[in-house]
Amino acid sequence: MKFAKKYETYMRGMEAELPGVGLKRLKKMLKRCRSELRSHEGAASSAGAGDDTGGRCPGHCAVCDGSFFPCLLNEMSAVVGCFNEKAKKLLELHLASGFKKYTMWFTNKSDRSHGTLIKQGKDLVTYAIINAVAMRKILKKYDKIHYSKQGQQFKAQAQSLHIEILQSPWLCELMAFYMNLRRSKKNKAAMELFGDCSLVFDDDRPTLSCNLFESMRVDISLTCSICLDTVFDPVSLSCGHIFCYLCCCSAASVTIVDGLKSADHKSKCPLCRQEGVFPDAAHLDELNMLLSHSCPEYWEKRLQLERVERVRLAKEHWESQCRAFLGI
Repeated sequence: MKFAKKYETYMRGMEAELPGVGLKRLKKMLKRCRSELRSHEGAASSAGAGDDTGGRCPGHCAVCDGSFFPCLLNEMSAVVGCFNEKAKKLLELHLASGFKKYTMWFTNKSDRSHGTLIKQGKDLVTYAIINAVAMRKILKKYDKIHYSKQGQQFKAQAQSLHIEILQSPWLCELMAFYMNLRRSKKNKAAMELFGDCSLVFDDDRPTLSCNLFESMRVDISLTCSICLDTVFDPVSLSCGHIFCYLCCCSAASVTIVDGLKSADHKSKCPLCRQEGVFPDAAHLDELNMLLSHSCPEYWEKRLQLERVERVRLAKEHWESQCRAFLGI
């Protein structure tokens, strides 16, 4: 079965109607563009004129630039927005404690057993991956028809706009969510639903790996590029890169008291140098829990060091505030 049919079958079989990639509509656009290109080449050939397009689509045609890319951009934004919203709610429900937890579970009428949470998480991951594959395939088809690299350039643009779904921090959190539930004896059988996700340590360099749809593999490095150690109290910037919280504060030139939301919008990611990525940083609590249980000795040692460092930084912050207040 071709991927387009698999995709349509999957989207039709979903319990709730969610936004997706209109593969049929996008393929029709590309087919129309190819037909226009062939008719253009035929007309040029019958007129005896030399074809200077070289088998390519005439630059900046209305079919491609005016319809295809804007349509795909809107669909990608809708898919990523839906995935992030649903993943955030699911993880918030799982991490809630005390009165907040009972309130959230009581106000939600659907079944909220651990098995149901696992199934919803698995469905979300599948939804994210199959749409990521659909986007890649249609962009690859665009480049094949046009003999161009505009599809790859569009993909890079999507990453800069934070609408590349594999870039979403909530995908990483859902993978950690599965592994955290796997540790629970009560959920051992249910975790067979998603048994190919693993945390691998290679020369003490942790990587979160997952085999996904159509042999697609996602590997997320959990080494902080600033301190070159395993991420501690990890946060994901809006560009998708993961760092330690203290390292992020240092890179953004903010104190731990003020937090990343107070970072200057001109501050750049230490890796990709993209601006304005700190204020919308997301704390990866599930990933933090996973790492704390996977390497307890290292985590306890790092925890003691972090406490000392945070106390020192907080003390320096308030001392500077007092000096500024007193005019010293």
